[in-house]
Amino acid sequence: MSSRLVRLAVIATVAGAFSGLFGVGGGTIIVPLLILWLGYAEREATGTSLAAIVGIAAIGAAAHGAYGNVHPGKALLIALPAVAGVVAGTALQQRIPERAVSGAFAVVLVVSAVGLVL
Repeated sequence: MSSRLVRLAVIATVAGAFSGLFGVGGGTIIVPLLILWLGYAEREATGTSLAAIVGIAAIGAAAHGAYGNVHPGKALLIALPAVAGVVAGTALQQRIPERAVSGAFAVVLVVSAVGLVL
């Protein structure tokens, strides 16, 4: 197996574990590692992550559903406006420099981490 495929497998495994543990994995794991380890551009990494997370999220939701941790009505209330947000975010990402997207993303991650610790 090539080094590139091994790295993709590691990224996928870590993202899956984080998705199951914390409900995150695409933006916080897949995107940064595709950029840092495999040299993907920001937009390519984001698009690839979004495509991959479909399956990851479906399996994760089913597993959590088996444990009674899913509230379908509330999930739908979150999903509907999120669809509008992802369309708007994707359109915005295509219009601003990748460096600005990376910087904003880094700020969001740091603020989130500080908020979780405090």
